[in-house]
Amino acid sequence: MIKIDQNAVTRKENINIGFLYKNAKTICKLKLLTEKNDFDKKIVDQNLHRPGLALAGFVDLFSYTRIQVFGNTEMRYLEQLSDEKKLESLERIFAFNIPCIILTDDNRPFPQLLEKANQNNVPLFNTSFSTTKLVYLLSDFLDDQFAPRITLHGSFVDVYGVGILFGGKSGIGKSEVALDLIERGHRLVADDVIILTKKGEGILMGSGSELGQKFMEIRGLGIIDIQSMFGVRAIRFQKRLEIVVELESWDENTEYTRTGLDDKFVTIMGVEIPYIKLPIIPGKNITVISEVISLNYLLKHYGHDAAKIFQERLNERIKSKTNLESRGVDYFEHDFE
Repeated sequence: MIKIDQNAVTRKENINIGFLYKNAKTICKLKLLTEKNDFDKKIVDQNLHRPGLALAGFVDLFSYTRIQVFGNTEMRYLEQLSDEKKLESLERIFAFNIPCIILTDDNRPFPQLLEKANQNNVPLFNTSFSTTKLVYLLSDFLDDQFAPRITLHGSFVDVYGVGILFGGKSGIGKSEVALDLIERGHRLVADDVIILTKKGEGILMGSGSELGQKFMEIRGLGIIDIQSMFGVRAIRFQKRLEIVVELESWDENTEYTRTGLDDKFVTIMGVEIPYIKLPIIPGKNITVISEVISLNYLLKHYGHDAAKIFQERLNERIKSKTNLESRGVDYFEHDFE
């Protein structure tokens, strides 16, 4: 079975505010309101925090390491306070080393809030999005940044909408199989270096490295540009991993599945992925078999498992005690070809 080094899993320890602003500015419609900003401040927690209780005076459980989101509730609370109480509440917040503050629903900062943010070099943003929408978008962005990742060697192709990762020893023909699939209208996700990112509890998203996207290495030929050669429809940026196919040279001493009743899986970062070991011999059309693997996976997804259906039919025939040896062949009338 293909070996996965679980110790090779990596995770971004933290990102800074500058990275957040640069990459999430458009997604979250962030507008920078402060003039003095420490963009090198680290974000060490992917979760967001609404500091309602901290503004009211209870800071024992204040998650100050998280991005602080001021929605309508926080702003209306501050609005009803006197200037003195408002300043006291804000000083309580800024006594902690918070990374940044985002005002939602296009709220405008009070003069005291803007002044305190500039004094402490805390970036202050606002957005026209509601708190619910901002939390959804920003949480999704941060989940991507903090998600565990692993790098594997292989070829990753979208075949009929199913993400298939081809693995195996170097030189076994992974890239050649992928190239043949692309020529038949399927789409390349990545070749050689595959980066898998865990999304949620049971989803692995695969993509290529920034340098190697759109390119393939074919032994004896060299580097080729898939997008320029086959068009933009022949590539895709990322795809969910759904099947791992390990290519190996035929070994008569190895037992290969004949019925498909015993499903096999490989575990990658705690996620079980269907696994198929595919032996290679001269004359075997791996490309067509790969398409069949994809179509069979889709049929199973919709509740049609050919192996189980065949087994049920066989069991029914055995139970009916039909004499299988005496069965005849029913021809169509007058059809003797």
